[in-house]
This record gives sequence, C-alpha cells and structure tokens, in this order.
Amino acid sequence: MPSALRTARLVLRRWRDSDCEPYAALNADPLVTERLAGPLTRDESDAMIDKIEDSFEERGFGLWAVEVVDGPGFIGFVGLNVPSFEAEFTPCVEVGWRLAREAWRRGYATEAARRAIADGFTRVGLDEIVSFTTPRHAKSRAVMERLGMTHDPAGYFGHPNLPEGHRLHEHVLYRLSAAAWRAQTAPGEDPA
Repeated sequence: MPSALRTARLVLRRWRDSDCEPYAALNADPLVTERLAGPLTRDESDAMIDKIEDSFEERGFGLWAVEVVDGPGFIGFVGLNVPSFEAEFTPCVEVGWRLAREAWRRGYATEAARRAIADGFTRVGLDEIVSFTTPRHAKSRAVMERLGMTHDPAGYFGHPNLPEGHRLHEHVLYRLSAAAWRAQTAPGEDPA
C-alpha cells in the first residue's frame, strides 16, 4: 500500500499527530458540519482519525489526509470508506470528502477524489464505488457528477443513522462502476 497518493496540486497521505488539531477545528466549524449530523467534539474527532487509520491497516485503503503542494499542511480528508450502516446497496465502498472551508471552491475535492477512485479501481481492484449525500446538497452532487458518477434513480434512501424526520435523513445515491470508469479514462491517460 502506498504511503501517499499525488495529484498535480495535492498530496493524499496517511494521518499525522499534527493533523488532530486542524481536523478538530474543521469538525467544529458549523458551515463544514452543516450537511453532517452536527459538529464533533475533540474526542470524537480524534476517535475518527483512529478509526480511519485502522481502516488503512485492515483494508489497505481509507480516507487520506489531504495537503496542498507548497501550501497548507492539512485541508481535510478525501478517500474511500466502507459505510458502517446497512442499506439496500451495502456492503459497498464509498468515496467521500470533508474539507476546511478555506479549501472550498478550488476543485480540490474533485481532484483528490478522482485520484482516490483511480487507486480504488486499479490497486485495490474494486468493481464499484458509490457516493451519497442529501438531495439538496448541490455542491457534493456536482462533485459526484464531475467524477463521472451516475445518480441511481432507485437510490433514494433514509440514512439509518439519522431518525426519520431529521433534516438530513433523506439521501441520494450515486454509482461508478470500474467498467464505466475505464471507459471514461482515455487510453494512455494517467487516471490520477
């Protein structure tokens, strides 16, 4: 397993102790956590890093800490994850991201997710990668579409970790098969 993945502007790497504080700040930002169940405490944030690192050890993939080349040392995470809940489409592997507000609107989520997907289909050998969000989260849905993912019309679901009636309960599912990914990657093109 590589210790890092690279793009033209970004490094996706394993987590460091120095990431704990900026990650906790990111998870406490109400704008960042607006589309999540809510802000995390420092202990919850640190526990999430431990869980992410465990995923790398157990599965050989996970949510990479992301930094900008010649820029900020930590801007958030992007990578692959196995959802812990049960739904009609699980078990599965999802591509996901969470970036600090200062890193928004620069194309970093798309660029890093594209690299993580390439790793998932090539090195890891996955057959499909999914992603999901709330129906009204247009920015995340736009990232999914830029990645070549297709909205699954049958993929509306209530998130099992959120109670019915919660403002974020309803979700939409996007899918990308390895075959579709290969078809959209030009021959000889670096898929990263």
